[in-house]
Amino acid sequence: MKKLYFFVFLFLGVQLSFAQTIYKTINSSRLGKERELKIQLPRNYEKNSKKRYPLIIVLDGDYLFEPMAGNVDYYSYWDEIPEAIVVGVNQASSRNDDSTYDPQRFLPEKKGAQFFEFLGLELLPFLDNTYRTSKFVAVAGHDITANFINYYLFKPQPLFHAYINLSPDLAPEMNNRLVETLSTCETPRWFYLATGTNDIPQLKKNIRDLDKQIAPIENNKLHYKFDDLESATHYTLIGNALPRALEHIFQSYKPIGLKEYDELVVMDGSAYEYLTDKYELINNSFGVEKLVRINDFLAVGKAIEYRERWDDLERLGELAQKQYPNLTLGNYYLARAYEANGQPKKAMKTYQSAYGKEEVAFVTIDFMLEKADLIKQDFGY
Repeated sequence: MKKLYFFVFLFLGVQLSFAQTIYKTINSSRLGKERELKIQLPRNYEKNSKKRYPLIIVLDGDYLFEPMAGNVDYYSYWDEIPEAIVVGVNQASSRNDDSTYDPQRFLPEKKGAQFFEFLGLELLPFLDNTYRTSKFVAVAGHDITANFINYYLFKPQPLFHAYINLSPDLAPEMNNRLVETLSTCETPRWFYLATGTNDIPQLKKNIRDLDKQIAPIENNKLHYKFDDLESATHYTLIGNALPRALEHIFQSYKPIGLKEYDELVVMDGSAYEYLTDKYELINNSFGVEKLVRINDFLAVGKAIEYRERWDDLERLGELAQKQYPNLTLGNYYLARAYEANGQPKKAMKTYQSAYGKEEVAFVTIDFMLEKADLIKQDFGY
């Protein structure tokens, strides 16, 4: 019996460590029937009761939800993208009706217009009222549903911020309308477009033509990426395209890497301001409240010390003390700045005040006390 309890608790512990998938139905007055949803909540969603999350809507949820949800869970686990709520809208028996457009105006009509209103007027409000969503919403679709998601771009205030077009089956006039809209957008928009060398020939041609029209657009509010995936078919391209799309959309979220560090070392401006601007962009773009990563503090601190920008290091220390008051990191940056700026007594006391705090990387308690003792010996305090 004890073994049984052990395995039950082990099973529950493993289950709780993974992202949660919920199956729901939403009753739609616009569609006149229920629609099935698949919803993946981030790991520890219930535990982080005040945290809000970006939302990713996935059309063709009956087959596109799982690869999207898996990629979001994997990349957010490594903090390459923010944790997000992923919602799949099942369309196995309705995708053609849902994607209907007028053969004259090439805009949603009949059941397509109803589905268009369902997403904007029913699904998104339902999700906002039920879950802790942030202000950032992305949407993804494949062939005819990829074409469909772009209609939201033509609204005066588009519902979605990011559009993932996986081998879209483009309607007539869609290219021209997209170019006009993306050229003039005044708020940030992310637009990802993918085909493959073994995609359906006519789709591939139209998609490549669209890329040739979008690529020259000069608009700093537009974040555009196109992938023509080698050997990928209409269906296999999804596996390669989804991580590329997520990486593109959340590029500014990524931790500081080696290339970025090298740029910090030689840049003309303030590395401290670069860091604060980076996190302001993350928070403003994706509607999350992200503390500066410890590794990003370490990278920027190292660059600042190398450049001997001691005022910047002091500001970095103040930020580290504010965000991580129980860590030794802020004490080190402040003390090192005081020491370099000719304030040895203040530096010594700041090194000593790290005692009892949690150690970070090379900033151990022994290291800090040794730094304080060296100052004491040099100045006879």
